[in-house]
Amino acid sequence: MPDTNSNLTARRATAIPRGVGLMNPVFAARAENAEVWDAEGRRYIDFAAGIAVVNTGHRHPKVVQAITAQLEDFTHTCHHVLPYASYVTLAERLNMLVPGDFAKKTCFVTTGAESVENAVKIARAHTGRDAVIAFGGGFHGRTYMGMSLTGKVAPYRAGFGSMMGDTYHVPFPTAQNGISAEAALAAVRSLFQTDLDPLRAAAIIIEPVQGEGGFNIAPRALMTGLRELCDEYGILLIADEIQTGFGRTGQMFAMERLGVAADLTCMAKGLAGGMPLAAVTGRAEVMDAPNPGGLGGTYGGNPLAIAAALAVLDVLDEEQLCQRASKLGADLIAHLRDLQSDVPELGDVRGLGFMVAAEFVTSEGTPNPEMAQRVKARTMARGLILLTCGVGGNVIRFLAPLTIPDAVFAEALGILSDVIPAAREAGE
Repeated sequence: MPDTNSNLTARRATAIPRGVGLMNPVFAARAENAEVWDAEGRRYIDFAAGIAVVNTGHRHPKVVQAITAQLEDFTHTCHHVLPYASYVTLAERLNMLVPGDFAKKTCFVTTGAESVENAVKIARAHTGRDAVIAFGGGFHGRTYMGMSLTGKVAPYRAGFGSMMGDTYHVPFPTAQNGISAEAALAAVRSLFQTDLDPLRAAAIIIEPVQGEGGFNIAPRALMTGLRELCDEYGILLIADEIQTGFGRTGQMFAMERLGVAADLTCMAKGLAGGMPLAAVTGRAEVMDAPNPGGLGGTYGGNPLAIAAALAVLDVLDEEQLCQRASKLGADLIAHLRDLQSDVPELGDVRGLGFMVAAEFVTSEGTPNPEMAQRVKARTMARGLILLTCGVGGNVIRFLAPLTIPDAVFAEALGILSDVIPAAREAGE
């Protein structure tokens, strides 16, 4: 029996636990740049990019070439056992690229959640403190510390019992919730007065653009204020750039757009073009706080992933993908805003570079997840893959590869022009 999406979905339900979420019951068979073909041979335009992982497109030739060349030499030694030069080279390049005019060091792990976990470990080791402050609506992973820092209960924290201690949340500033940067900073100071001695705080962690929370962009005033608070109390500022990094926002890192340097930066997703690799880069003296053996992991900095990441950095530079992200994002935002006059449910359209969101609301201005789901389902039927996000599930996020050909991008915009008004009519 040939594989079909339906029989593979049935087999999946039998073999894989339901906790492993499924956004689209379409099984990929092959992919190229911004296009994917499923098990039945149908073509899709990929506006998800593996959740901002293949920023340089599926199977970029230079990335494939780099992995193939490394495969001919060796696939694994464990850097702790037998190190290799490429690990050092990538660390040197990230130390130069990550924002901050100070000496830096980098360690490699495998996933974004591991990056967050290790940043917290490093912060605690350096400061001798325990508490970590995060923001409502933020997402930092599915490990226990990652869950504890994540500011969204369902589905990430629900049913998993007590979270890690000494983790605190304050509101993230969003216009739709009427929370300003000043109010968010006041909430941190209030926390210091009522619940947490600031001299017990090791770190404040923040996504410069919230991913799962709805592509909410941190105001520059918030970042400046957080930097001042951290400096005042000896707290480390951690930037979770896992989804925003590597050209997605029109700069190599989103913090460059916000004018503030973090003490520690978490990276993953777009770093290695689809290979599992994550990193923490930070102030050299901070990174050196843990004892030897306290950081790393068996697969951390796998040679194949390191080779891919070095190629990704080359491609981002050679193809000027940061600039392309800014152009693609501006064109997409303009296109979506043109639809707003005919689709009042299409509320806020926002973005930084090619990290763009469309928020759907009811006539009362409340979240409209039903409309978002109709748009997602109808675009999927037309061969365009989209993702939803947001605490209310009412936001469509757009994360196509930065290398998407102009003709394919235009085709996707045409689908959106047809589907969004039709989805509105279907809900009336």
